[in-house]
Amino acid sequence: MSDNSIINFGELSKPATVLVEKISDAIGGLFKPYQIVRVARAEAEAERVKAESQIEISDLQRRAFYRFLEEEAKKQKNMEDITQGALPQLEETSRPSEVDDDWIANFFDRCRLVSDKEMQGLWSRVLAGEANSPGSYSKRTVNLLSGLDKTDAALFTSLCGFGWVIGHFDPVVYDYKDEIYNKQGITFDALSHLESIGLIHLAALTGFMRVRVPKELPVLYYGASVTLRFRKDADNSVDIGMVMLTRVGEELAPICGSGPVEGFVDYVRNKWIKLGYIRAEKAERHAAPNGPSAVAPSP
Repeated sequence: MSDNSIINFGELSKPATVLVEKISDAIGGLFKPYQIVRVARAEAEAERVKAESQIEISDLQRRAFYRFLEEEAKKQKNMEDITQGALPQLEETSRPSEVDDDWIANFFDRCRLVSDKEMQGLWSRVLAGEANSPGSYSKRTVNLLSGLDKTDAALFTSLCGFGWVIGHFDPVVYDYKDEIYNKQGITFDALSHLESIGLIHLAALTGFMRVRVPKELPVLYYGASVTLRFRKDADNSVDIGMVMLTRVGEELAPICGSGPVEGFVDYVRNKWIKLGYIRAEKAERHAAPNGPSAVAPSP
């Protein structure tokens, strides 16, 4: 086995190199060239020699020693895989040197047990997003993510498939009993669960309103644009349904991998016709940015 690090500095862009060095400094040389395997091997050898020098060593001690090595190797691989997944997502304008050392230490402490490839992809996107724009992800978001299992993540992704940008991004859920939601796994129990784990606020009886809306407001849904028009020149309000994202939900929505739900533009458009927000005309479509990170143009 070569003593080289899995990270080849010669093949990395400058932002990626800076991020790897930043991680190394923050959590103790995790990816420094020639160090990972060499240090691990040296420490393992020292422990082996020490153990074998004892007059008696039990089978239990041997098993505990090898279990420790296996567990640490798995954690190491998880951290390396997540970092490797983040590197291609770095932008030329990213600022990894500005990421807080405590944030990095907390991030890797939380992600080291994550071995599922899909969940590792989510963690990689968080790491890359924080390096691209330091301060994008709070420690609270990282800590919540560490307790998120694969089914929770899939449910949140399904919910974000109903997200419109109305000022900012929120899933639009008018009636959780409607078939269009149920087909995607969105039920009252599902929404209650997402609220209990801190991703959404749920107001099933009262709903939420976007207030102080101008006379015309362009809103977006994955490339579809609809302009809401009101009678008053200002101080209008829009019923956005019973769900709003928490801060953690807002941070995770752009990277959760959601996509549009077939028929949802027409579903919402018909609701808005009844509410008097738009006329009975087809939604205007254009090549707008897709997903929760899209921002509605200024009216």
